[in-house]
Amino acid sequence: MEGLRVADANLVMYLHPSKSRNVSQSILRELGSLLFKLVLLLSLKFNFSYNSKLLLLFNETFDGVLLAYDVNILDKQAKILSGVHPYFGLRLKANLLLFSPKPDMLLEGKIVKLSQESIHVIVLGFSSAIITAENIRGEFKYRTKDTEELFASKSHKRHVIKVGTMIRFLVKSFDEEILHIIGSLISAHTGSIRWLDRHLEEDSEFDRSSMKSRDREWLGDKTVDEGATPMSYDNHIKMSKKRRITE
Repeated sequence: MEGLRVADANLVMYLHPSKSRNVSQSILRELGSLLFKLVLLLSLKFNFSYNSKLLLLFNETFDGVLLAYDVNILDKQAKILSGVHPYFGLRLKANLLLFSPKPDMLLEGKIVKLSQESIHVIVLGFSSAIITAENIRGEFKYRTKDTEELFASKSHKRHVIKVGTMIRFLVKSFDEEILHIIGSLISAHTGSIRWLDRHLEEDSEFDRSSMKSRDREWLGDKTVDEGATPMSYDNHIKMSKKRRITE
């Protein structure tokens, strides 16, 4: 999946002297505060509600949502800052895993709600996405089967999209404030991940078998050509003998 990247960052963290007894734990706690923020109730305008959940936030400094980190403390001695509260600063080097989706990137997510007008998806368990009817290609036809709503491909009967399906879709836009994505299933390489991967494997096997058959044909033609050389040589010898006899 696209939209994930690893970044190296040089940071300076300022800690209160009261935290000097366990600096490593204090640093991890401060970095952890960049990961999550407690939200009691967030109601999105796309019929989704998250009650008492930890919500990841977009960080403008890192240009993405911080998902994970690995940090090394570079300073063995901290520098004390002058002021009312004498904080001390530590230089850190961190490896950061960021989620930063951009337009035309391929993302993967799980369908949590589906109707004739739209498909709702959760990406990485925290970011919501919506794919509206105008962004679903004409190959998919909406229908109900045993009261279950789904989109089925008219070209491939086994290509079905329903609640619980993991899909691959293109990003049209990304709202950094609420981490909401507008997606698209217009492109031919979007849809059910399971079907797409299986179809890709079948195409690869077909390509390999086609190459083998072409190789066999090429070897067969080469064998015939090589066998024709001695025959031509024999005919040349016989013709030479006939000419000598005639002379």
